[in-house]
Amino acid sequence: MQLNLKQNVESETDAMTKHETSLSKITSKSIQTSPEKQEQLPISGALAVFAGQVSSKGRKPENEDAIGIKIPTGLTLTTKGIVSVISDGVSAAEGGAKASAISVSNFIADYYSTPESWSVLTSSTRVLTALNRWLYGLGQDYRDARKGYVCTFSALVFKSCSAHMLHAGDSRIYRFRQGQLVKLSRDHSTSVNEFTSYLTRALGMDVNLEVDYKQFNIELDDIYLLTTDGIHDVVTDHELLKSLVKFQQSSPLLTDDACETFCQNLVDKAYELDSGDNLSAQLISIKQLPTQAIDDVYQKLSSRPFPPPMEVGMKLDDYEVTKVLHQSQRSQVYIVQNKLGEERCMKTPSVNYIDDAAYIERFMLESWIGHRISSQHVVKVVDHHLNKSALYYLTEYLQGLSLADWMVQHQRGPVEDVLQLLKQIETGIRAFHRKETLHQDLKPDNIFITREGVVKIIDFGACHIKGIAEINTPLKRDQILGTADYTSPEVILGYQSDGRADLFSFAVIAYEMLAGEPPFKGQLAKCHSRNDFVKLCYVPVYKTNPMVPEWMDKALEKALSVEPSLRFVDTNEFIHALTTPSQTDSKTFIPFIQRNPIKFWQSTCATLLIWVMYLLLS
Repeated sequence: MQLNLKQNVESETDAMTKHETSLSKITSKSIQTSPEKQEQLPISGALAVFAGQVSSKGRKPENEDAIGIKIPTGLTLTTKGIVSVISDGVSAAEGGAKASAISVSNFIADYYSTPESWSVLTSSTRVLTALNRWLYGLGQDYRDARKGYVCTFSALVFKSCSAHMLHAGDSRIYRFRQGQLVKLSRDHSTSVNEFTSYLTRALGMDVNLEVDYKQFNIELDDIYLLTTDGIHDVVTDHELLKSLVKFQQSSPLLTDDACETFCQNLVDKAYELDSGDNLSAQLISIKQLPTQAIDDVYQKLSSRPFPPPMEVGMKLDDYEVTKVLHQSQRSQVYIVQNKLGEERCMKTPSVNYIDDAAYIERFMLESWIGHRISSQHVVKVVDHHLNKSALYYLTEYLQGLSLADWMVQHQRGPVEDVLQLLKQIETGIRAFHRKETLHQDLKPDNIFITREGVVKIIDFGACHIKGIAEINTPLKRDQILGTADYTSPEVILGYQSDGRADLFSFAVIAYEMLAGEPPFKGQLAKCHSRNDFVKLCYVPVYKTNPMVPEWMDKALEKALSVEPSLRFVDTNEFIHALTTPSQTDSKTFIPFIQRNPIKFWQSTCATLLIWVMYLLLS
């Protein structure tokens, strides 16, 4: 995540602080998406809210609070959700007003700039980490960090049927549901006496930021209220509850204007109670949840027809089939050529699944993923500019052979050659993981080596995308989509998995390339319970390939641990251990017969000879 550090702070904050009252709810214009992108990610309904906000300087000479709400439309609403942010510049900090304005505007802008495949937690924490360090850096001109660019920060991200809370400081987030008011956030402050308290957490206060994060389900008619301390320091929770009950009863048909009126009334009430601070409030009411019946989802998914199985010479749109590469019960792959003579690979869904909504969604996600993974070692999807008449997608045409075929031709391949290929595979895997996407079906058949020796990871049919998994759907998605011979134990057992699952599959491939046979004596596919996996017996790779050094085998054994926590942190750490000779632990005793077997037997024979001669002469 990169932030633009050259933004003009003065012009950015002046516009937000010169007026007494800020009513600038940030709402996006219609987000234009190409037909292809809309096809690649089917939208399961739409989340809808009513929202209002008000911010006033109150009795202070300037308004150091900042507020912002963004309600996008279309695909962005599904993949990123709705954001509401409130911030209070610390009065003791000279740059407090600027800090709050920067935190709100930049968080909203940068959050929506993060990859759509990222989860809310990853997107928001990456943005906040960078934002906090920027504010901390701006405040280094001050001797006391507390007097720099410091502000509170509270945000809600509404995505699908969940809300994600991020909070640091003493602004507050409340939820009103079925007549009950619950304070979701906790104040990060310490009271010195009855009149004085200090913040213990805030943006820009320290180079490291600790943020409270919670995820919880949202329900229809939920109301969420965000306030700065100028309001909740004088308006009690009991009074807030009474106001919300009265508001809900008197406004059965909510609107944005009604929400804004409530916020204005709350600001006025705090002012009347002699609040001496800035006054800001936001109100968000859940109008509609993104739930649909399976028939509604299927109707959207099936908007484009399945192409029939094709033969050489047949045409689809501007492409003519020149060769049939693969046909199975699940899909077909062809080499096609356009009018310019450009060759592509075309993948089409199987008509066997024409009524299977989950299958159609997964097929469409393959192209969606391919457009977002950019790496020299991942096959490129190249059809984003097309207006298609049927359901299919195109990738670059690769000439060469699969890793499975390479392994047949290179039984126990030279260690150096294997390592060169493994480095490229790892780079491709890392490109998936940077987008919070697990491949989940890494195997030799899904890895291609071009004639130029460039490795490409292919087939996105089993990928798990963290950001998409957060979106509610009535579809029953397959949980285990990989190949048993290469799938990690936690995936087979249905446990929660992360990048270490792909690491395990990668290690299986590495072992097979070096040993010429699968690890665990080929028993991995027969394991169906935790006890089965615990009983697996690891055979050192150097026993079948003496050219593999022991330190390299240790890296393989660690990466193939049944327990994920015992593996390497990620594939990059594994490839480093696999390619970097390690020092033998001096505390580990290695028998002389293993260290130098020739000298061992020479010494043994000499000793026996001396002993025999002694017996003969005695």
